[in-house]
Amino acid sequence: MDFLPSPQRYDSMEYRRCGKSGLKLPALSLGLWHNFGGIDHYENARNILKLAFDKGITHFDLANNYGPPAGSAEETFGRALKQDLLPYRDEMVVTTKAGYHMWQGPYGEWGSKKYLVSSLDQSLKRMGLDYVDVFYHHRPDPETPLEETMAALDLIVRQGKALYVGISNYNATETEKAVEMLRAMGTPCLVHQAKYSMFERWVEGGLLDVLEQNGAGCVAFSPLAQGLLSDKYLKGIPADSRAASGRGNGALESGRITEGKLKQVLQLNEIAQQRGQSLAQMALSWILKDPRITSVILGVSKPEQLTDSLKCLENKEFSTEELQKINQILD
Repeated sequence: MDFLPSPQRYDSMEYRRCGKSGLKLPALSLGLWHNFGGIDHYENARNILKLAFDKGITHFDLANNYGPPAGSAEETFGRALKQDLLPYRDEMVVTTKAGYHMWQGPYGEWGSKKYLVSSLDQSLKRMGLDYVDVFYHHRPDPETPLEETMAALDLIVRQGKALYVGISNYNATETEKAVEMLRAMGTPCLVHQAKYSMFERWVEGGLLDVLEQNGAGCVAFSPLAQGLLSDKYLKGIPADSRAASGRGNGALESGRITEGKLKQVLQLNEIAQQRGQSLAQMALSWILKDPRITSVILGVSKPEQLTDSLKCLENKEFSTEELQKINQILD
């Protein structure tokens, strides 16, 4: 085990309190949704993980079905943890989720207690961990009673398999109900993980207010609209992009990149340049301007992208004029 992280790793990262809890998360977290699966290059994934920790990123976000194939991102993380990061486990926040399809049969997805408990047991085994710091229910289940799903999260905390629990992809009304149930059980809802970017602003329609009122944090995923809010698409769709790869597993599809979207991207890029930022850096800063956002999850395919994204922390302030221009472009 040769990895020795930088002694200065906490000096330049900003840490934000997650709601009204005692837990702080880095403003930027690392997500393993893409680029950490069994089809990806392990040493590249390992180098990204080491660099992230070296730069003060202590939060690593996974889910049972991340890959592809499903489960392989957790295996990759577990392998790198054993090789490099295990001595620093107590400095890390490891999160995983369950809710989407994971295995065949009636107990392989959604929100039953049977599925959630079984899935977390499998996740812990893949990662080589005794517990995760946060376990999320990944999406609402229209058929399982919400009481059962929340009771499963409460049980998991009481079993010592997770320190905290959260939810993901719940709307404002569903979130309020889930938060109330968990509070009554004595296991507060720590955090909501929501899709949020300049192109996906639904959380502003009530969810952030509900979370703030109930003392829960918000972690944003897909902040770059899966790469659309980056330099990658300024000149069309490159051959090595997610949109051109046909990778699946939720990757950006070329059909979603319309002429109108590309025009918006070019206009936003002009504002970013005036701010001395890349488009990706501005898109990250734009989310972090809201103090209700605890952390933004980065998805990167190589270490250089991670280093570049971290520069967003150098300029998180927006003038009223800049915000007005951005809103005009997005309207």
